[in-house]
Order: sequence, then structure tokens, then C-alpha cells
Amino acid sequence: MAACTKRAAKRQGGAALLLLLAVAGLGAATLLISVFGKQNLEALRERRTQARLAQASDALIGFAAQHGRLPRPAVSATDGRESAEPCDSEAACSGFLPWVALAVEGADSWGKVLRYSVTPEYTRAPLLRISAVATKRVQTRDGQGNLLYAVGQEVCLLYAQCAPAVVFSQGRNNLGTSVAGVAQANGAQNNVDEQGNDGAVLSFMQRAASDNPAIPGGVFDDLLLPLPLPTLYERMAAARALP
Repeated sequence: MAACTKRAAKRQGGAALLLLLAVAGLGAATLLISVFGKQNLEALRERRTQARLAQASDALIGFAAQHGRLPRPAVSATDGRESAEPCDSEAACSGFLPWVALAVEGADSWGKVLRYSVTPEYTRAPLLRISAVATKRVQTRDGQGNLLYAVGQEVCLLYAQCAPAVVFSQGRNNLGTSVAGVAQANGAQNNVDEQGNDGAVLSFMQRAASDNPAIPGGVFDDLLLPLPLPTLYERMAAARALP
């Protein structure tokens, strides 16, 4: 009888140990799923935002092919119609994407309104290709953090053009404006490249994402797409929208 009781106790102890191991394994699996699930979600949001930027770029070129010029920025962060006011300066021509005028999605996957900056001369029709100078410069950083030009150069010239416009997302973290029109606080330190994009009207940054505040330029998760000038001219010429 005592032997039977001991064997039963051992079986119960073994079952309890297996149960504890199973619970621990389930907890670890849940944690891994949670971590990788968040990573996959962020990767998906980034891909969707990149797709929206590409769609916006194509819509901007389509607008120019139809109207003979690029659109002015939106009225505001909550009004995606094209501003009726002329934008005769680089600052006035920098704001938010006119998503209603373009019939595209106006926000990124993190609920921030897409930004847009366009060369003033390219918002006026007819666009004179023989004299128009695209003014948007795009910089990046090499492996040592040194600045170099990805698009354009220090001085934009007729024979050495920069980009006519850029459209960009300010990413998941830090800065930007929500679809409700609320400016987002900067939650980082030393993110000079993000801060530069936030106030830029001529020179923009396009580089790999990083959460390391110690590297040159600091943390960065902006996604930027310059409008390709040759493609713009090709589409406008095909549509007979150039003089």
C-alpha cells in the first residue's frame, strides 16, 4: 500500500513538473511571438509607407502631365486640397502633400501626414524646361557618417539639376503632424538629421534608419523620396504639357 502511494506521488510530481515546463515554454513562445510580431508589424508599416510615397510620386508626375506644373502644398495638415495661394518662396512651397488634389492616401502608416516640398518655379505653368532649375538637394551619409549628396549638389544649376520636389514620411518616432493636425513632440536627443528634415525647405536627408543616438546624425526613421526630374520631363513631354 505504501509503495503504491509513493508511486502515485512520484507520478503526480512528474506531471506537475511537466505542467510547469509547459507553462514556461508557452510563456517564452508568447514572448517571442510578441517580439517578432511587433517587428513584423513595423516592417509591414514601413513597406506600406514606402508604397504610399511611391504612389504620391507617381501622382505628382501625373498631375504635372495634366496641368503643366506640379501642385502647390496642401491647405493644411487636415485639408488636403491644393492651396490656392501662390507659393513664390521655398518656405511657402514646403508643407504637406495635397492628397485630395492627387487622389492618394495622405498619411503614412503611423498616422502622420506626408510632407511635401516643391521648387516654386515648378508650380507655375507653363513650365519652361530650358530655364527651370530644380532646387531640392538630398543628402545621405557614408559608412563613417560623412555627408554626401544622393541627389544634386551644393549649387543647383540648369546643367547640374537637383530634384524638383520631395515627398517624405517622418516615421514612427519623433516629430511630424498627426492626421488630426496635432504636431508631435520630439522624443529623442541628438537626432539632428530628423530635426533637419522637419524644418527643411531646400536640403533634405535620406539615410538608413538607426536607433543609435551616438552615431553622426543621431536616431533616424524618416522615409524620403525625391521626385526624379528626367521622369517628370518625359511624362510631361509625352502628354504635350511642356512648351
